[in-house]
Amino acid sequence: MQFIDLNAQYLRIKQKVDERINAVLQHHRYIMGPEIDELEQKLAQYVGTDFCISCSSGTDALLLPLMAWGIGPGDAVFTTPFTFIATAEVIRLVGATPVFVDIDPKTFNIDSGALYDRVKQVAAENKLTPRVVIPVDLFGLPADYAGIDQIASEFDLLILEDAAQGFGGRIDDRRAGSFGMAAATSFFPAKPLGCYGDGGAVFTNDPQLHSELVSIRVHGEGRDRYSNDRIGLNARMDSIQAAVLLEKLEIFPDELKKRQKIADSYHQQLEGKVLTPGSPEKFHSSWAQYSILFENTHSRDINRDNLAKHQIPSAVYYPMPLHLQKAFEDLPYKQGDFPIAEDISSRILSLPMHPYLEESDIIKISSLISQY
Repeated sequence: MQFIDLNAQYLRIKQKVDERINAVLQHHRYIMGPEIDELEQKLAQYVGTDFCISCSSGTDALLLPLMAWGIGPGDAVFTTPFTFIATAEVIRLVGATPVFVDIDPKTFNIDSGALYDRVKQVAAENKLTPRVVIPVDLFGLPADYAGIDQIASEFDLLILEDAAQGFGGRIDDRRAGSFGMAAATSFFPAKPLGCYGDGGAVFTNDPQLHSELVSIRVHGEGRDRYSNDRIGLNARMDSIQAAVLLEKLEIFPDELKKRQKIADSYHQQLEGKVLTPGSPEKFHSSWAQYSILFENTHSRDINRDNLAKHQIPSAVYYPMPLHLQKAFEDLPYKQGDFPIAEDISSRILSLPMHPYLEESDIIKISSLISQY
């Protein structure tokens, strides 16, 4: 059994993917080929934004808007400690200060009430300038953007949506990637929409930001490749990855339906045995991960070992919140500062989740968990 079965997906679209890749091999425009423009147009149409800027990774997708906005030393950027390091890593890369906020115990996303208190506190201290909030659409579920929008409006904050795991998720009819002034997503192979390498994209409705992102993506390019208007990055997506994504995007809506069906089956099989993930009303997850909570660490670890004995993979996302990581030890945080994130990290376990998981697999996994 695979945690994420990329081979089953490839076999479904093999002929079309091979044809797309072969077309790149024939025209030899391996960087910024015609597939890039086609993909950006289709992604923007899918998400519902005016612009999409493809790039080399989800990390660069987060970094590019911060650079365009001029975020740097003395600026406070608010985010969750319960996420992959890239979310906070980019804050340090531009010289700004990550300010962590605890999470909601049900959604695992940033707690908008706690966010309000933290922003107000930082503003009152007057040591850092509140500039940006980066909510994370964790495991595929969009964050509380209604609450976050109100806070951003009151304190004049920019919102950068981290939809690295959230692509395909939505609130009512509005899709992840369309919230905030800009949104970043990742096409890492394990993501709901993944390529065959690294890749990412930024979404926005701001034409000025779009223009600056296009420049920063290619070394701050101006009127031509040897005219540089600003300091930038080498953050382009290659044409082969775009070719792969174009074919995967065609089956993506169907795969989302399959993910939801699998999540529903997990819910049914595991009800009453562990705490299963839920979605607030009108929120729809893309189920990048299916993560359950055990009563304590010991119970989680026993169950994980039992699954492994039966060749069933699982993963812990995330075993250590960011505020306790060595990379951020210079920040004024300690054990106990974010009790909900710390508690969740000690009890959470992610089970196999992909569109090609069989019902018999779900029953097997669930029955093994019920034994403990």
